[in-house]
Amino acid sequence: MKTSQLFQTALEPDALHTFFHDVRQTSERLAEPLSDADATVQSMADASPAKWHLAHTTWFFEAMVLKPFVPAYKTFDEDFHFLFNSYYETLGARQPRPRRGMITRPTLSHILDYRKHVDHALDALLRASPGQRVAELVELGCHHEQQHQELLLTDILHLFAQNPLHPAYRDPRPVTVETADLSPLSFTAFDEAIVEIGHGPVGFAYDSEGPRHRVLVEPFRLANRLVTNAEWADFVNDGGYQKSLLWLSEGWAKVQAEGWSQPLYWEERDGQNWMMTLRGFQPVDPTAPVTHISYFEADAFATWSGKRLPTEFEWETAAQGIAIQGNFLDTHRFRPKPASPHVGGLQQMFGDVWEWTRSAFLPYPRFRTVEGAVGEYNGKFMSGQFVLRGGSCVTPPGHMRASYRNFFPGHARWQFSGLRLAEDA
Repeated sequence: MKTSQLFQTALEPDALHTFFHDVRQTSERLAEPLSDADATVQSMADASPAKWHLAHTTWFFEAMVLKPFVPAYKTFDEDFHFLFNSYYETLGARQPRPRRGMITRPTLSHILDYRKHVDHALDALLRASPGQRVAELVELGCHHEQQHQELLLTDILHLFAQNPLHPAYRDPRPVTVETADLSPLSFTAFDEAIVEIGHGPVGFAYDSEGPRHRVLVEPFRLANRLVTNAEWADFVNDGGYQKSLLWLSEGWAKVQAEGWSQPLYWEERDGQNWMMTLRGFQPVDPTAPVTHISYFEADAFATWSGKRLPTEFEWETAAQGIAIQGNFLDTHRFRPKPASPHVGGLQQMFGDVWEWTRSAFLPYPRFRTVEGAVGEYNGKFMSGQFVLRGGSCVTPPGHMRASYRNFFPGHARWQFSGLRLAEDA
């Protein structure tokens, strides 16, 4: 199956050129507050240093576009191919992921020189009308870099959370709490239907978002908003982390092995819940969506509530036709935002927190991987992962679609992940 059948581009040459430069500049702006040490340290095996994110996204353009399509291109540094490959087996050996923090050299400034070198070559290629295949790969590279912009921030948050000084990535002043009180959850009903799921033929999408296909969705009801910190505190206070019957077996094993008793980054200080944020250590906002919880925690909370998590097909059915607006990276809030008590219907479908679904990340009917190295992008991860939908407060604007399928293993907590409840109708 050809790349054009799965990674189609909807951008004209000038728009693609602008998109490329906007994405590249955004990554560097996100790195501006960081010292060389901030950008080098790796806080855990699942996270990567900011310096690595900046270099890997550059390596992607060099390895996938410049080397194959520009015979005269001069590689910036041959060693970078080993240092900054991520998981592309077809492209050779790489630095082991848990040891990316050992790459103390090259320096951050040298990585920025690498970015300039590759940007200059890509700029010349894009000005030369390179053709559809190159345009598709460049657009894929831009969306790939937007994914790493979000990862850069979540990984920096995890790193700074290990520091006893609780440093702030950005302005440490608390964000305004805009909602003093929220009404109880309400539920929107959806009838049984055969629905079209997945991305259509127009516009960019990852291969895992298609092919578009029909799914029978049984009657269900979906909560009007996300679960809040206050509601999660009730779960904690009721002993939710001590009641084994609420938990899936693997989740209960994690609770016991790792001592989970509250969301990642929560701490109690003088009888009040505080949490680590990108704005430093802040009081927990009771009306904001709970975040930094695993699939196992989300599922246990849903069981405790007498509800369940939605399937990804139920979520997409509800999201179709809703404007893709919300609390994304461009708000510079860097924290989930409370729902409005004055708005009816479904809220917070996009932005704030990624929403765990009960669906495993599996291929859609008739799915086939793309030919070549980019075929390793998603398909090889369709095992042992759960789907999340909707984006978060650090997802770049314009990167989200109703069909977008994010995925992480069930124990992952360091992402901006939360939940919305569902029930059978």
